[in-house]
Amino acid sequence: MEYEAVIGLETHVQLRTETKMWCSCRNEYGSDPNTNVCPVCLGFPGALPVANEKAMELTVLTGLLLNCRIPDRAQFERKNYFYPDSAKNYQITQLALPSTVDGFVEFEMGDELRRVRINRAHLEEDVGKSFHFDGESGVDFNRGGVPLLEIVTEPDITSADMAYEYLTSLKAILEHGGISDCDMEKGMVRCDINVSVRPVGSTTLGEKVEIKNMNSFSGVRRALLHEIPRQIEAVRRGEKIRQETRRWDDTAGITETMRTKEDAHDYRYFPCPDLMPFIVRPDWLESVKSRVVELPLARKRRLIEDYGISAGDADVFVNDVPLGQYFQDVVAESSTRNPKNVANWIVNTLRGAMTEKEVSLDGLKFSRRHFIDLLGLVESGKISRNAGLEVFNAMFETGAAPADIVDQKGLAQVSDSGALEAMCDEAIAANPRSVEDFRNGKAAALNFLKGQVMRLSKGKANPAVVGGILEKKIMSL
Repeated sequence: MEYEAVIGLETHVQLRTETKMWCSCRNEYGSDPNTNVCPVCLGFPGALPVANEKAMELTVLTGLLLNCRIPDRAQFERKNYFYPDSAKNYQITQLALPSTVDGFVEFEMGDELRRVRINRAHLEEDVGKSFHFDGESGVDFNRGGVPLLEIVTEPDITSADMAYEYLTSLKAILEHGGISDCDMEKGMVRCDINVSVRPVGSTTLGEKVEIKNMNSFSGVRRALLHEIPRQIEAVRRGEKIRQETRRWDDTAGITETMRTKEDAHDYRYFPCPDLMPFIVRPDWLESVKSRVVELPLARKRRLIEDYGISAGDADVFVNDVPLGQYFQDVVAESSTRNPKNVANWIVNTLRGAMTEKEVSLDGLKFSRRHFIDLLGLVESGKISRNAGLEVFNAMFETGAAPADIVDQKGLAQVSDSGALEAMCDEAIAANPRSVEDFRNGKAAALNFLKGQVMRLSKGKANPAVVGGILEKKIMSL
């Protein structure tokens, strides 16, 4: 019997706010332990929370970016559990009335378009971070109370690779929308996996296993590549999969049991008595809608359709939004008829130099106008592409105008037909065999003759003009 995987993901994303969810403590990574804390985020008796409006805005904006429905009313609840990193012994979250529901994410997987439905994207608070030393443990509550968005999928994912592509696409959406910096090294994005297996063709879900606190997308893929076969082999042996929480040991390449899985009733959810329900006003919702940006997949399709560039170049411009905007600005401000050529210069030449020298767009010594002028010189044939690369390198180092660099280095191409005809005559006279080969249909012979003219001109002849002159002269012999 063949089996298939059924996977749902819960992605926890720290929101890009200046302060925490319920207090004015800084939402800041890297501070000394327990310095960004106060009676509210430490759960002192009598300290009352006040909701961060910016976090509410980012939550609803996320819902709109994920094609979710925004209910008129959202409610915060207490999820009760005891754990050292939870100062209050409960977490303020959303259960019965979340801020956003019923959405989807579309993404490319190879040549196919896939869709994963979003059950909800609800707002809650992060907990502290535990540290374990040789003989003791400690908790840093700087992270406690940071606004945290939990994005829960339906069980629509069927493979480890699909999970990876979904997470990558989700991260791109959140970054494009300004929701989160999504820095995984700083713990801004973490993921829980729910995975079960069932016979192919069955519509009944198997018993799910949760894998907690994955901190990399590649780790999610590796964990699933282990866990799915583990469950299938167990089922084939007649074992019953039990609902449990497991951890992923990336070094050993295995999952291990942590505890049996809790159900919702184990947490004794109830409405938080310190917070009123959040009522979504129509005017407030309209102001949030005005901040919806173009999604990465839509942006990629538009770039390909509008500019005729390759999918690979479009991916670069989608993943690097400032560079993509730079490309569009250059095309809009120039007279070029070849956006593909502009994309090639930006992706391969400009980006390569910026990466090598560790320079950002804002740190470039030359203006965008200078870059446009350089492309114009190459496209018009006034300088060759090789000369253009030499001009670019000088421009990158000094910030000088491309026309000045061309004059200083004597890089202008010779396009004067009189001068070029004399060189073509010399090349034809010196290479009668190549002339005869071209007349007999060997096209490569013309390239050889063009090379001879380029040598005579010391590389300054315009190859396109040379080719036309040579062909005309040879065919008239």
